[in-house]
Amino acid sequence: MRQTDSMMRSDDLKALREQVVRTHMQSENTQQFDETIGTFSHPYYELVATGEVFDGEQAVRDYYRASRAATPDQRNELIAMHSTDDAVIVEFWLRGTPAGSARGFECRMIAIFEFDGERIVSERVYWDRQTIRRQLLGT
Repeated sequence: MRQTDSMMRSDDLKALREQVVRTHMQSENTQQFDETIGTFSHPYYELVATGEVFDGEQAVRDYYRASRAATPDQRNELIAMHSTDDAVIVEFWLRGTPAGSARGFECRMIAIFEFDGERIVSERVYWDRQTIRRQLLGT
């Protein structure tokens, strides 16, 4: 295989993975969770700030249900996307208004989407819990 063939395949895989992440994030916004689940080879979320791990389809579906019950209008907005050999790293805004609250929040976050081939094997999310807490408490 020529060097240019290898580079083209790498670029194609990078573009495909970035599109998978875009589909994943948009389907979360529209709460089309079957589509979101379909972006994984095995659904797995890790929320670093809380130490929570959701491993497997039912656990991830339960996470979606609970998080949207708590914040029905939860949504993300892509800020930047960077690709590595085995991951796509996304910086985004997470916004929402908790159920029963008059105050919403906005928090800048990072997610690392690890890949095996063309599908996600892990989403690991990092954020500062105090950013959201301060906004909700008005401090």
